[in-house]
Amino acid sequence: MEIEASGPCSRKRKFAGLGSLEAGAAPEGPTTGDQDQEPPPPPLNGAEGGGGDRISELPDAVLEEIVSLLPTKEGARTQVLASRWRRLWRSAPLNLHCTPFLFHKDALDAIISRILAVHQGPGRRFCAPVYHLHGDRADAWLRSPALDNLQELELCSYTYNLPSPPATPQPLPAAAFRFSDTLRVATIGQCHLADSTVQALHFPKLQKLALKMVSISESSLHALIAACPTMECLMIHNSTGFTCVRINSSSLRSIGVRGYNKFRELVIENAPSLKCLLQLGFCGFLNISVISAPKLETLGYLSSGSSFRLVFDSTVIQELRVHSFTTTVRTVKILAVEMDALSLDAVIDLMRCFPCLEKLYIQSNGPGKPNLWRRKHRNLIRSLDIRLKTVVCRHYRGIKSHVDFATFFLLNARVLELMTFEVHDKDYNEAFFAQQRKMLQVDSRASRGARLRFTSDWSYHRISSDPSVHDLDHADPFERRQPPKADTNFMLCGNC
Repeated sequence: MEIEASGPCSRKRKFAGLGSLEAGAAPEGPTTGDQDQEPPPPPLNGAEGGGGDRISELPDAVLEEIVSLLPTKEGARTQVLASRWRRLWRSAPLNLHCTPFLFHKDALDAIISRILAVHQGPGRRFCAPVYHLHGDRADAWLRSPALDNLQELELCSYTYNLPSPPATPQPLPAAAFRFSDTLRVATIGQCHLADSTVQALHFPKLQKLALKMVSISESSLHALIAACPTMECLMIHNSTGFTCVRINSSSLRSIGVRGYNKFRELVIENAPSLKCLLQLGFCGFLNISVISAPKLETLGYLSSGSSFRLVFDSTVIQELRVHSFTTTVRTVKILAVEMDALSLDAVIDLMRCFPCLEKLYIQSNGPGKPNLWRRKHRNLIRSLDIRLKTVVCRHYRGIKSHVDFATFFLLNARVLELMTFEVHDKDYNEAFFAQQRKMLQVDSRASRGARLRFTSDWSYHRISSDPSVHDLDHADPFERRQPPKADTNFMLCGNC
């Protein structure tokens, strides 16, 4: 029996100095609080300037680009490599991400002001808590030359130790929109976007837009979307002021929404480039109608515990039940489903609607329904061409209903490559694996190349738990971003 496990986890390096800053620029001179500071590394290849290494042979412009992509602390620490790197850091595009939970508001304000005052390069990214958005100091930050040509702006997120958001959402300061010609990514949260402001905006280069807990009228929301002719990713999360959103965009590739308050309807009227459509959690009823999205490949989360309703032409899916089935959607390759009780009948109905599925993500917290299928679906098995290559079952318990569910795919999916079972820590042991090998009838699997992977480390990426507009830009938004931890993979494959 072959056991494959990932390598040991890499340990997180401990940084000092800019404790609250995840990205950005460091003030000139030595930082304070260096008790845990690691000693500077030796000069590269024995030379102070590192002239012998290939990285240091790169042009300054390329090195500045590399430094600007690092988080604040890592970027600032490149200054200890050599005198040349100190100069590069100070002139590299600014990447400033403030995490406020380690600092009092006044201390964080002082740090931000100091960084913006000393940095000599242009701006790449500026992320600050929304409570900073009012007053002369915030306006001065946004007008700082250090933020010129800013590409990414995030003004969002109240946290537990910060002041509560005001009862009435406040407008953004006018200076926040001076970057409209250069912004490529914008995340705006917990504020009000007035009609008079939105109607005058144009974002020629914006590719990703997230609106989180934003108050905006329906007409202004449509005007804002139209003002972004190159937008590829759109997130609308817990926002208010509108009832219906209609999408007509030739550039949009991914949409993530969460229904909230009066937001009741999303209509995809014409989206020729749309590949990914996600529901990010649920709050209230949301009806999604897809009229024209000929390239749609990824869909989720369909849930049995919500009033979510999805319509393709005359095919209607609600609460994982197919109420009307006249049209198949052959473009969908990836589907994520959340259900209270694991139900094979519901999944088979969805597979009939999406007959070309290649990846299926299933999450179920309940024990499961009787998933007997050999007699009930005998005729269907003969006619249904199961094209699944990957199946992920989260909260798999190995009980009979779960086993019956899994064996349907193992014994009938002829091109299956990998089936992942995410189990509780208490079930991650040799005895459980041996029992499951027998119950799952591994030796009789339809695809001889299929591998079974048991893990206690979730590989199912729950984008709905902490959504970011960057998550929409992945070919598979449900796939794990980080490698699994050591000793959490147990693989059955071949003749093992």
